[in-house]
Amino acid sequence: MVTSIAIIGRPNVGKSTLFNKLTNSRDAIVSDFPGLTKDRNYGYIDLKNKKTLLIDTGGIASEKDKIIEAISNQAWLAVEESELVIFLMDGSEELNNYDYEIISKLRKLNKRFISVLNKLDKKSKSSIKVDLEKNGIKDFIEISSEHSLNLNDLKSVLEKKIIHNAIEVPDGKKVAILGRPNSGKSTFINNLINEDRLIVSEIAGTTIDAISIPFEFDNEKFILIDTAGIRKGYKYNHKVEYFSYVRAIHAIDQSDIVILICDINEGVVDQDLKILNMVVENGKPVILALNKIDLISKSELEKKYDSKKMQSDFFDNYERVEISALKGKGFKKIFNLTNKILKKSQETLTTSALNKMLEKFVNANSPPSISGRQIKFKYVHFGGVNPTTLIIYASQDKKIPQNYRRYLENSFKSALNFKSIHLKIIFRKSDNPYESKKNQLSERQTKKRKRLIKHKKKSKK
Repeated sequence: MVTSIAIIGRPNVGKSTLFNKLTNSRDAIVSDFPGLTKDRNYGYIDLKNKKTLLIDTGGIASEKDKIIEAISNQAWLAVEESELVIFLMDGSEELNNYDYEIISKLRKLNKRFISVLNKLDKKSKSSIKVDLEKNGIKDFIEISSEHSLNLNDLKSVLEKKIIHNAIEVPDGKKVAILGRPNSGKSTFINNLINEDRLIVSEIAGTTIDAISIPFEFDNEKFILIDTAGIRKGYKYNHKVEYFSYVRAIHAIDQSDIVILICDINEGVVDQDLKILNMVVENGKPVILALNKIDLISKSELEKKYDSKKMQSDFFDNYERVEISALKGKGFKKIFNLTNKILKKSQETLTTSALNKMLEKFVNANSPPSISGRQIKFKYVHFGGVNPTTLIIYASQDKKIPQNYRRYLENSFKSALNFKSIHLKIIFRKSDNPYESKKNQLSERQTKKRKRLIKHKKKSKK
């Protein structure tokens, strides 16, 4: 279960800097998912050894400007759906009207919040502490997000304040069901669990947590993680459309594998590709379920498969299953495939087998030369699962051309039969064991060298 904390405040108080420090990221944009605006960023921090979603919001202001108003509305949406709020203020300045409005609204919403004064490093005669006490806020934390001052104190307070729901999640393979609205997700789930309603066993959690539905298929235990249909875009103040994206992020994060349901009658559209990219960025295996196969003729189906999108190399990387959610067609095939892919995605790969593959690929297609020196690949070893990770050591790491990186990735995926399974390759520069060692000549070698130098000088005369 993922818990969430929102960071709010007026513009330019240091929210993004604090977000970056708490999430250990270099950029405020941690995951730029399609449909999410630039002023809202997402990342994770560990509190009480559990994953906690941190939301960076845009500055809250009250100017009668549509964009500013929209950004403020989005910030309050994040507050509404969060368990805890970090209210960040500029400690070097006085409280202004925006700060007072935020305090007032947080109290009206009855939201638990932590008052944090930023920019501790700046010398100031501000009376902000006195003004906060006058407004009934006696407890606050002073930090400098830029200089990482007192951030551990802030984390300690967050750990004391945050409440992780101690809910037992049933055993089973976690399968996230994603798709556009009207792609047939609800029909698929309802027919699968033989119920007239979508939710059979709703596991309680926060509003932004996806709904988990335990069920069995062929004596195998599964947990379906259901989400709202993901639309092409959303309006700034439209709660349903905004939170469909948040639910999708959570669902992918919690899942072992994703089933992406596409309406075959409409073909694969840009929005399907965007959802697929969300899954790829998270490194989770994915199966494409081409739904409503009962509503399309064989000739029409062939035309769909002949389309540029379906013929692309991108789609060749994923398993596809034709299904009819309405008639229950293809269900057995898709879950047999789910089991097969999950089993393969958890396999540990031996170093000897991987190095044989690497040698074969390099011999078939020689590495390029950088500054007149050919890149040499030393060895490769297994780095873990979710996603399956390979670490390749070479004479160069950063200078390896992208086309050769793709060549190695595609070659490994083909050799390992990794269809629908994400493969991540990390390149590292191998250490030269002689780099720090200076060649020390013996006394005899030194004398011989001096004689040669002397001889060369005489011969030049």
